[in-house]
Amino acid sequence: MTQPASAKRVPTRTKARKRALDILFEADLRGMPVHEVLAAATEQAEPPVRDYTTDLVLGVVEYQPSIDAQISAHLPSGWTLDRMPRVDRNLARIATFEALHTETEAAVALAECVLLATELSTDESPALLNGVLAAVLRAAKPTV
Repeated sequence: MTQPASAKRVPTRTKARKRALDILFEADLRGMPVHEVLAAATEQAEPPVRDYTTDLVLGVVEYQPSIDAQISAHLPSGWTLDRMPRVDRNLARIATFEALHTETEAAVALAECVLLATELSTDESPALLNGVLAAVLRAAKPTV
């Protein structure tokens, strides 16, 4: 059975990023350890939690102090990580981890983050995240 031309196919990695966001957002919102939320999501998963989702979530947890410091250093004046909407904060963490600690091209990680922010967050979020993450990436990888 073929999909209608109007049906939007979402790439597998995009789905994995969205699921990672869901897990990190839930842990952040509920004040729970991320590992517990990931374990519960994996147990109850329908569809199953993708390996890339797990890699992203565990990577963010492993590097979170460094990631948060990098993001915080490039926020606009008067902004803090805690002031950011939860969706934006966790998208920024995912994109920073993915761009700096995986084989994913930094431009792809940034574009995916902005795309998800466009779909899931405020009207101002894509521009904010684009600017902050571009600065983080320039500082970490001067060739970006």
